[in-house]
Amino acid sequence: MGYHLAGYRVLSLDNAPQPRNPLAFLQADAVQFIREHGHLFDFVHASPPCQRYTRCQKIRRREHPDLIAPTRAALQSTGRPWVIENVEEARAELHDPVLLCGTMFGLRTYRHRLFEPGGGLALAPPDHPVHTAPNAKMGRPVAEGEFMHVVGNFSNVPLARSAAVMGMPWATRDGLREAIPPAYTELIGRQAAAQLGVAPGRSAA
Repeated sequence: MGYHLAGYRVLSLDNAPQPRNPLAFLQADAVQFIREHGHLFDFVHASPPCQRYTRCQKIRRREHPDLIAPTRAALQSTGRPWVIENVEEARAELHDPVLLCGTMFGLRTYRHRLFEPGGGLALAPPDHPVHTAPNAKMGRPVAEGEFMHVVGNFSNVPLARSAAVMGMPWATRDGLREAIPPAYTELIGRQAAAQLGVAPGRSAA
């Protein structure tokens, strides 16, 4: 959605159905699709599954594949500018990532995520305000002065969907806790267009 707001025509991919996706969608293996068709797009964004790196999954001792390296190889083969997004715990797997936080966009969530740019793209993050508001505890109502931590069985899905927090009115609880606010990718999309001549209204995947 952020790239759409930045002026791109967007095709989104996932290997599972996404019936609430508000943009053009194709159910497909993303890495294979990038290898075969990524060169046809002006810009490619990839978010490999984060489950291998999150603290929650380490506590549960579940095994998940490392898809960052094969995703990067596919992106590099396109000759196009690209970005890989993932959680902070994946920092060791990413190359010189840039951190984005909800406070940079005036949102009521911290939602730290890392973005590795490639293919000639350079990212300049906004100033990162000091974190002063506490996060609401998981599952409890968000009190005045608290920030929302959109993970697990968080309460108040309508608040999480709102422009004050995630800015995703179409999303389910499951979708919200696996997503990033569109404000992040709108910033990236605008910077990519300015640096690399990707004219808004053209294509991004």
